Amino acid sequence: MPQSSDRGWQRPSIYDVARRAGVSHMTVSRVLNNHPNIRESTRSRVLQAIEEMNYTPSSIARALATRRARRIGVVIDGPVQNGPNNTLRALEKAARGVGYAVSAFSISDEDSSQMDSGVMELVTQGVDALCIIAPRASSLDLLRQQSVGLPTIVIKAEADSVWHTVGVDQRQGARLAVRHLIELGHRRIAHLAGPMDWFDARERTEGWRESLAEAGLEEGPFLIGNWSSDFGYEFGRSSDLGDTTAVFAANDQIALGVIHGLHGRGIRVPEDISVVGFDDLSDARHFLPPLTTVRQDFWELGELALQQIIAAIEGDVEPTHDMIQPRLIVRESTASAASA
Repeated sequence: MPQSSDRGWQRPSIYDVARRAGVSHMTVSRVLNNHPNIRESTRSRVLQAIEEMNYTPSSIARALATRRARRIGVVIDGPVQNGPNNTLRALEKAARGVGYAVSAFSISDEDSSQMDSGVMELVTQGVDALCIIAPRASSLDLLRQQSVGLPTIVIKAEADSVWHTVGVDQRQGARLAVRHLIELGHRRIAHLAGPMDWFDARERTEGWRESLAEAGLEEGPFLIGNWSSDFGYEFGRSSDLGDTTAVFAANDQIALGVIHGLHGRGIRVPEDISVVGFDDLSDARHFLPPLTTVRQDFWELGELALQQIIAAIEGDVEPTHDMIQPRLIVRESTASAASA
């Protein structure tokens, strides 16, 4: 256990651990850094001493020894949106699990030009790598013009020739949603899209189009808006639906607004029209009716992103691309078109 003295409790040092284990402080350092050329008996003795003394390595000392800050810089585009926010939380949790900290810089929805200042601020903090969450095309164009000199990982569904990328298969998620509606007999399916500057919005729109084309169906009404419930509400409140029997909304907030707007006109969901969202918000199962939606596993995404970041920090310089698959969550906001 840590020793006490007249000066009170003192944090044990690497030298205290070395004395307890009967080895040099360099040997303790090699064990802490998983050096391969250490006898198992020595490694076990050092680990036992670390546990007995409740020794925690100084992050400052470790950074000086390895020339790493053990810190990841994250630029998060659209931080108020559910997807980017949850991805950041998942990445932070995964990073803490392996002894890394996260510094984040948020770019507002209105100003993608903040990418320059965000990257500069994080680089000056001495981060080991950069991660860009939920980027817009405009913000990535700005990043391409910079020479950061750090491993950079971008959270997006498409591969990139410059950066490591990881993401949820947004196009496949949209296809799951639209195919579900087609299987229910819907033939006129509207899509309320997010801003086309967002990669995720583009991919979801392409998934909608591809699914309709594969089924030999014409595209239904297509509106581009923002990610807000207000956008969906205006559509539900005032749009001429004609023979439209289903709506694929680009996220759950839009879907919530659609349901609210339709309700004000006496149009029932799903009896008169079916609605599907995207994201599976924690409250989506409590919408009235509970929302059919596409679930993104942000915790798995955070783990996968961290694996790529660590690999890049350790010298994996060739751009890689990994994706996780979304899931369709069927609830009560969709029904057979025969009942519409």
